[in-house]
Amino acid sequence: MPLFAAVLSNNWVLTNKTGQNLGATMFHNIPEAILTRMAALETIDQRDRQDGTPHMQRLRQIPAETGKFLALLAAMAPHGRLIEIGTSAGYSTMWLSLALRPITTFEVLPGKVEVATTTFAQTGLAGQVTLVAGDARAHLPHLTDIALCFVDAEKDVYADCYEAVVPNLVHGGLFVADNAISHAEALRPFLDHAQEDGRVDALVVPIGKGILLCRKRLTIND
Repeated sequence: MPLFAAVLSNNWVLTNKTGQNLGATMFHNIPEAILTRMAALETIDQRDRQDGTPHMQRLRQIPAETGKFLALLAAMAPHGRLIEIGTSAGYSTMWLSLALRPITTFEVLPGKVEVATTTFAQTGLAGQVTLVAGDARAHLPHLTDIALCFVDAEKDVYADCYEAVVPNLVHGGLFVADNAISHAEALRPFLDHAQEDGRVDALVVPIGKGILLCRKRLTIND
C-alpha cells in the first residue's frame, strides 16, 4: 500500500493514497521497508555480538521490546522536539519514527553515520529524520522545546546530556536513557542523581536492558 507523509502542526500524519490516517494503529501498519531494514539490522547486531566484532564497531542496538516502548512514549509525548543521542544504524530511530513526528538524531562515529544514512534512504525516512554527524553535546544547549530525548550512547556522556536536556524539556517532556539495568554499576551516580532530581519524576523500567524514564515536572514557580 503506497504511503504518504505530511507535516501538520509540527506532527507527522501518515496516510494512504485515499487520505486514510494510519497513525491510530501504529504497530499494525509498519511499512514493509522499515520491517525489512529492522530485520536486517537485527541479524547484523546478533552476528556482531557473537563474532568478536570490536566494541565500537558493533551496532549495540536496543531490543525490539524497547523499540515498541519508545514508539509509544514518542506518540504520547507533549508537543515539541523529538531528539535521539546515539543513532548507530538507525534501528531505534525507526521505532521512534512510528510516532509520525519529525526526529533529530545525533551520531558521533562516521561509519555509523554512513550506515544510518542508508537506513533512512532505504526506508523512506530521510524526510522525517534529520541526522546530525557529531557530538550531540555541542548542539544540545541550542535545542529548546524538547518533548522527548532518547539516549543510547557511551555511558560517560549520559550525565552531560541529562544536564543539557532537562532545562530545555517542555513541561511533561521525557528524558529516556537505555542500559539502566545492564550498566547499572557504571551509571549509578547518574541514575541516583536523576531519581533524586526535583525537576523530574523518574524511575527505572525493567524493559530490555533497563530504561531510565524521567518526566519534567511542572513546578510552582512555572
